[in-house]
Amino acid sequence: MAAMKSVVSLSLRPTWLVVLLLLLVAQNHMTLSQAQSSCSSSLANLSVCAPFVVPGATNAAPSSDCCGALQSLDHECICNTVRIAARLPSQCNLPSLSCGG
Repeated sequence: MAAMKSVVSLSLRPTWLVVLLLLLVAQNHMTLSQAQSSCSSSLANLSVCAPFVVPGATNAAPSSDCCGALQSLDHECICNTVRIAARLPSQCNLPSLSCGG
């Protein structure tokens, strides 16, 4: 009987390991989704900066609203957004951008 318990116990370990791994992956996915959602909503707040970043803009300095929206962004959110935007030309079969200055 003890041998049977041992065999059953050993056979359940991989199942528990799989369940644990699935829970960890699900938790990580939910955390990532929340971070992406937070980043997306924060990026939407940057619309107040549009008058300062379009070519030909007459405003030399950003408004306090723009600065506040930028300060509220997470550093990783900004960096990831710039990285993604920089990849767009190559993903659309266009030449890479080369911007001076």
